[in-house]
Amino acid sequence: MTTPHSASYPLGSALPPFTQHAISVSLPTWADNVGYEEGEKRVADAMVSGYPRFFIHLSIEKLARKCEQKFGAPNEKCLLCPSKKIADRCRSFMLDRASLAGTPTHARLVQYHIYPEDTPLPSAQPAVELHIVLFPADAWPFAKQFWQHTGLGISSRLAVYCISLLSAESPNSPAPSPMSTRAPFKALNRHYSVKRPQQLPSFGSTPPLSPNPQDVLSKDQSTYLEERYGRNLPLSAGSYAKRAMRRRIAGVLVRDNWEDCPHGPCAGANDVEVGPSQRGVRDVTEDDVYLFSAGMAAIWTAHQLVLGTRPPAKSVCFGFPYTDTLKILQNGVLDTLETIIKQELSANPSALPIAALFAEFPSNPLLRSANLSLLRALADKYDFLLVIDETVGNLVNVDVLQHADVVVSSLSKIFSGDANAMGGSLILNPQGRHYATLKAYMSATYEDTYFDEDAVFMERNSRNFIRRIRVIDENTLAVCEYLRSRSISGGTTVSSPAIKEVFYPKYITPENYLSCKLPEGGYGGLFSLTFTSLAASQAFFDNMPFQKGPSLGTNFTLACPYTILAHYLELGWAAEYGVEEGLVRISVGMEEREGLLEGFKFALRAAEAAI
Repeated sequence: MTTPHSASYPLGSALPPFTQHAISVSLPTWADNVGYEEGEKRVADAMVSGYPRFFIHLSIEKLARKCEQKFGAPNEKCLLCPSKKIADRCRSFMLDRASLAGTPTHARLVQYHIYPEDTPLPSAQPAVELHIVLFPADAWPFAKQFWQHTGLGISSRLAVYCISLLSAESPNSPAPSPMSTRAPFKALNRHYSVKRPQQLPSFGSTPPLSPNPQDVLSKDQSTYLEERYGRNLPLSAGSYAKRAMRRRIAGVLVRDNWEDCPHGPCAGANDVEVGPSQRGVRDVTEDDVYLFSAGMAAIWTAHQLVLGTRPPAKSVCFGFPYTDTLKILQNGVLDTLETIIKQELSANPSALPIAALFAEFPSNPLLRSANLSLLRALADKYDFLLVIDETVGNLVNVDVLQHADVVVSSLSKIFSGDANAMGGSLILNPQGRHYATLKAYMSATYEDTYFDEDAVFMERNSRNFIRRIRVIDENTLAVCEYLRSRSISGGTTVSSPAIKEVFYPKYITPENYLSCKLPEGGYGGLFSLTFTSLAASQAFFDNMPFQKGPSLGTNFTLACPYTILAHYLELGWAAEYGVEEGLVRISVGMEEREGLLEGFKFALRAAEAAI
């Protein structure tokens, strides 16, 4: 049996490689993932990147250290926020959680205006208003919870920009070491965190990337190259970029122009032609779309929207959700919805049984699709809001807005694809029963804290998202058809099969998925596998010649042992809901199809040999 060259990059390195603002990290073996969860020194010391909500980017770390030195008292740490409202929420969150834990604390806020000084750029740079939450170092776990579960902290690009404005900062000063005293953020979270020679990818992978210009050039040089060669927009074009994305998400562009006008993307120009939405709901406009710094920030805002507009009642999470959605809701339950409603009505007939139901379509990682028509009917009958996360299904493949009051999505995933920018969106359904109330609340409370430079990169990345999704849909279907043919659920004739089940919308609750699938839509780029033994799971994962790390929706294939990363401290609980310890989640990319299939065949042979 021929051994392939692994496409994995060294443990702890950025994914994509040589990318300053990468949003994933290489965890190439099963042992590396377990080692991260258990806080092994060899793993923790290797980490120089990570998913932004679980690992503080070195630039944010650097800026936080400067703020602590300037404003902090001895033994104080800080968390950086882009607005006063968010800083206030962070402080309230910390005080509440600390009180509940029986360890009351305190926190104070500092408003820090950073102005450009002696800038060499021909155009004026805007000043930054940074809001700093300072607190005793032993209260860091509560600050970490806010950072992780809300997605409202500052972005790495904003941190880099702030540092560039600080006159005392040398342009060539080094970033903090991965051994920084604040690095334990990732270990405290326990969500995912030997160096070996870098090997060239094969099996359908693209060649290794050249170093990103931002890694080897000055800020001014890299900005010039991005603008000069059309890889990006002038950084002053943030408002145009945001408007273009809101129109793209609303589906109102008559022609999605990928060209750039003098002030920003043509799709964001005031005079661009827009028409009726293609989202399947009448009267949707760009004004019904709200952008956020991360997908979790959109979910957090949806929950605040429920709390701010509905009578006090529980929010229910339907199905097994992405772990941090569950943490936000806190009181969410996994049970039959009708039973929950009847129990609540029986206890208090005059009260609203539930305030809202949150559901992913399909769910992550089990790819189950809820019956949205039934949920919509129940929402109308019992007067609760229906909030749907369309990240995995995506707006190219499925139409879920017609059933929802609110739709949220992580733009960091397939909408971007390049895994170098964060973002999230929230859409209100103008045909919903509570639209006027929800719209009034958003109009009164929404603040745009999405950093312009992040929006500029996200807009650039998203221009061809429809074409990319079509390619990924076809690749994933081909891979899943092969793997299912070798699985127990697919009726394989293999004497000792390694794969038990292929979790993919075509095979899991297909009737529900098909009811929302668009005529030209596919089944998406995400699937999960369960195996007949833990040894088979580990062998399959370790022998996959693709990138390994957290996140999904990347243009390159990316895999992780999902349950190990998301539920390591609650493996038994997760198993009760079908999320087995050995589950492997795979997000398929745009690689050449035959190479992809060859790579999966190699991994499967290793898994079957391990039984």
